[in-house]
This record gives sequence, C-alpha cells and structure tokens, in this order.
Amino acid sequence: MRSPYPDVEIPDVSLTEFLFADGFGDRADATAFVDGTTDDRLTFADFHAMTEKIAAGLAARGIGKGDVVALFAPNLPQWAALFHGILRAGGIVTSANSMYTAGELAHQLSDSGAKMLITVSSFLERAVPGAKEAGLSEDVVLTIDATEGHDSLADLVSSGAPVPEIATTADDTAVLPYSSGTTGLAKGVILTHRNLVANLCQVAAMGDVSPQTKIMAFLPFFHIYGMTVMMNQGLHRRATVVTMPRFDLEQFLSITQRYEVDRLYIAPPVAVALAKHPIVDSYDLSCVKTVFSGAAPLDGELGRVVARRLDCTVLQGYGMTELSPVSHCMPDDRGDLDLNSSGFALPNIECKLVDPATGEEVGPGERGELWVKGPNVMVGYLNNTDATDATKDAEGYLHTGDIAVVDDEGVYSIVDRVKELIKYKGYQVPPAELEALLLTHEWIADAAVIGVKDAEGEEVPKAFVVVQPGGDGLTDEAVMSFVAERVAPHKKVRVVEFLEQIPKSASGKILRKDLRARENA
Repeated sequence: MRSPYPDVEIPDVSLTEFLFADGFGDRADATAFVDGTTDDRLTFADFHAMTEKIAAGLAARGIGKGDVVALFAPNLPQWAALFHGILRAGGIVTSANSMYTAGELAHQLSDSGAKMLITVSSFLERAVPGAKEAGLSEDVVLTIDATEGHDSLADLVSSGAPVPEIATTADDTAVLPYSSGTTGLAKGVILTHRNLVANLCQVAAMGDVSPQTKIMAFLPFFHIYGMTVMMNQGLHRRATVVTMPRFDLEQFLSITQRYEVDRLYIAPPVAVALAKHPIVDSYDLSCVKTVFSGAAPLDGELGRVVARRLDCTVLQGYGMTELSPVSHCMPDDRGDLDLNSSGFALPNIECKLVDPATGEEVGPGERGELWVKGPNVMVGYLNNTDATDATKDAEGYLHTGDIAVVDDEGVYSIVDRVKELIKYKGYQVPPAELEALLLTHEWIADAAVIGVKDAEGEEVPKAFVVVQPGGDGLTDEAVMSFVAERVAPHKKVRVVEFLEQIPKSASGKILRKDLRARENA
C-alpha cells in the first residue's frame, strides 16, 4: 500500500547543499538555535559561518572525505554546528549516546572507524579511556568548551585555514548512528545524505513547521529523532530550535513558558508527566499549539489527557533509526485521527503488512509485521551483511520487527513488537496493550510489562509499576484486579513488582532487556 499523499521531489544533493545553498534570506539574523538554560544563541548566518570555520579547522587536522568523527556531548547549539561542520568537511558523523560508559563508547569508536572524538569537559572521564581503548590518542579528543590539555571548538574555528573544496554527493554516507535494530547489539546504521534530505522533504509535506515555529529540543541530537525531526527540520524550515542539555521537568516547563515554545517533540514518558504531574499547573503553557510524540507508542487516552490539559493538538508518529527515522505520522491538520494510531505513511513510502508465521501479506484490519520501502530506508548496517540481509530484503523493504494494523483509509497503528509478544497458553499477549491500560490507573505514574516464567514454566505477563505520588497504598493485588476487570483472561497480569522508575533509553523506549536481567539476577 502506497502513501495516500502524493510523492514529493527529493533533490539529488547533499544535506549541506540542501540546507544552506540558497542562503537564509530575511531569516539570516533570526535565531536558529538558542540554549534554553544559558540563552546562548546562534543566528542562521552565525550558525552557517561557524560550520564553515569548523570544516576548515577539521580539514587542517586531516579530516577529509569519508573520515568518521564522533560526537559525544549533550544537546547544545554547538553540537548542531559541529554536526554540519563535519559534513561540510566531507566527513561522516557517528553520534554517540551521551550516557555511554567508556567501554560502550570504545565499541562505537572502533566499529565506526572514528578518527576524532569531540566531547565536553564533563564527559572526559569516559571519553578519554573510551578513545584509548579504541586506539585513538588523546590529542584527537577535542572538547566543545575550553579545557586544559585538549584542543577545543574555539581552536577549530580560529584555525584560519581555508574552507575545503569537497564534492559530496547525495549517495555519500552522512551519518552512522547506532541502533540495536530489530534485535541484538548496537550496530552502525548507514544513512546517506539522500536518506536525510528525503526524510526532511517527506516530513515537511505532513507538518506545519514554519519560520515562526519554536521547537523544543531536549530529546538528544545523538538519536535520529532529535537529529532529523528537531535539529535538521528546524534548519530546513528556518524555525528556531530551543535546546536543553538534559531533561528536567521543572526546567522544561520553565523554558517552554519563557521562550514561548509552540511545538513540543516528546517521548511517551514526558506525556505521562504532562498528563499527571501537579507542577504542570504552575506554568503558563498557553503558547503550546502542538505536542508530537514519537520514539515509542503513545497511549491514546494519555494523549487526550495531555491535549485537554494543555489545550493543544497532540499527534503521534512512527519511525526507526533505519528509516532516517520517520515513516508514518499524523499530519498537523488531522487531529481527528485516533491517537492510538501512528497516522499515514509519508509521501514516497510503500508499506506491506506480513504475517510473521506464514510470510503472507495481510489486508486491512489484520495484524502483520510492518515492512517499509522508500528513499529514507538505510543503506544497511556497517560491516554487518548478515544483519542487513535479515532486516532489508532484495526488494528494498525494511522489515521493522513491529506488528501493525492498517485501516481502509491507510491509517497505521503499531500494536507490538514481533520479539516482545508474550505467549500465554498459545495466546499472544501484547505488552504495549497492557502498559497503555496500566497508565490509565490514577495511581500509576509509569509501567512496563514483560513475559516471565511461572512455577509451571508457562510464560505469564509481569507488570513493573511506578506509583504516582499519593498512591502509596496501591497493592499488587489491586493492580492485577484493575487489569483483570478490563481484559480477556489470557491477558491478565499475574505478577507485579513496584519500582522507583522504569528503565528507558534516552529516546524513551522501555529497556526490557534490563527488566529481564532483573529476573535473571
């Protein structure tokens, strides 16, 4: 099934040319990026000038066409400038999770073949050992802020070297973000300039982001959601991007109010806070027009609570790192869609739903694994042909590992993961369905569900629950009864454990492997 939206033209150019070749017109002196915690700003003209100087400084240090540079830092306006400076120098960005340990960082540096690491001084205690473990010398570890013993961003931009003449094509690799994909250890995802340009063009056809828009960017730029939907979409649409180096609810609310941010990109954990936390009422959020949730499924009722509380439109989308990342979303003008859905396939995209057991394509209303084909689909996984072949087929379809249904209008709903379905006495139990139900309980702030073995060796649903302030009297029996009254018998939660917080990735995905590790400890 093709997208109901007409195809958009994808220019055959690099991301650098796509974003900067035509200049900025009357937006040259407008704010492109502002750090919401310090008010440090970069206008579009200043931003572009900085990327050119960074490219020159990198070239003077031997970074050229095809060389990989790692970025290991929190969200800052300078992160975005370094990203585009690396691309302007002909390099490839590999963006590292700012929560990584030295060992995890070393794996990415080694696997990607990074020649340089750019970080911040507060990360050096992890960055330096990680670089050394990967075989990099300390003199190629640079910092954004001035730090004794390391060259910094100031040194890069003051090199005085000429800006390199680099012939970058649409087919050249632009970024190597790391993803576990549908299964397994983190792998480098090869995304070309064409992939990133295509996704920006596709997303632009669905949304209403303009030069007047102010985008909140606390979700990390190292993750493809932050990279494309916040950082690069802001540049493409000449909007203002307000950055936060890390998420703090009170600071997030304060910055939203102070900068009159009108477009919030979030993950579901933030939706829970916006729906339930009492502190939200202490701030004037009347500026917020649109809340867009991605990275993990958002429960429709939770989204409706946020919409009512903030008097705004709540939308949802779907994507993967391997899709650059967006393949489906609710358009800005379709706030009438079921919030449990992920909206329509973007322009230029073709989808199939395939029964994982039979390999047969299924029709509207039937569950199947979502397969996606389009110009935003990755080239493959770096140095991993087997993983590429297992995920992307000969026709170019990416097998997402997610179970979805589609209606007759072409609206898709993600209902679970192929690998995460719990099998109870032969019945399939979707964890996401139980998690969404648990979040409707007034005393449950957050929840996650996995399958565990009972005394008979049968896989049963276990709920991990975070209690809302004031709900100290909530018992495991009450949680199980709440679910049992609302689902078929085979879906009942049979074990409950209370936690202080649910382990999640930086993009908001539940880390089920961590929950399973608790069971096996």
